Amino acid sequence: MFKSALMSRSSLFCIMLLSILVGCTSSKPPSNKPAKPIPSLANIQVDGAGREVVMYALGLLETNYQFGGTNPEAGLDCSGLVMLVYKNALGVSLPRSAAEMASVARPVSKAKLQAGDLVFFKTTDRSFSHVGIYLGDDKFIHAPSSKGKVRIESLANSYFAPRFEGGRTLMSAN
Repeated sequence: MFKSALMSRSSLFCIMLLSILVGCTSSKPPSNKPAKPIPSLANIQVDGAGREVVMYALGLLETNYQFGGTNPEAGLDCSGLVMLVYKNALGVSLPRSAAEMASVARPVSKAKLQAGDLVFFKTTDRSFSHVGIYLGDDKFIHAPSSKGKVRIESLANSYFAPRFEGGRTLMSAN
């Protein structure tokens, strides 16, 4: 009888373990919501350090916005995104605010922007209040605002074009 009870308990344990494992591997039903199209990046040419910055930044697309955020799991704000990307892609530590980032980077004309450079905007009453990472082909990636997600925009966007304050670089080849 003891052997029979032990086998029953073992069988029960195996069945429970199997059902837990099967539950963990079940797939989520597909969403009926169409995926948001990502702007074409076909014309972007990137190499060197700029490539590392761009690739890391693109991996953060659709990350939630969080004011003061520096952690992709909790959310990122614009300068938190830039800090995280530069730290992890190049090992470069940057100051916390967009304005402080602008003060440590070298100005570069819009025509000479290269992938990985920083682009700055005046979105509040103070200069250099928003920052993004230039991707090339007139596009940049940024953490936009509350209730937003990290996304790609055009410098020609009707909101950002009139607020563009300039590009800055931290790259040695610019």
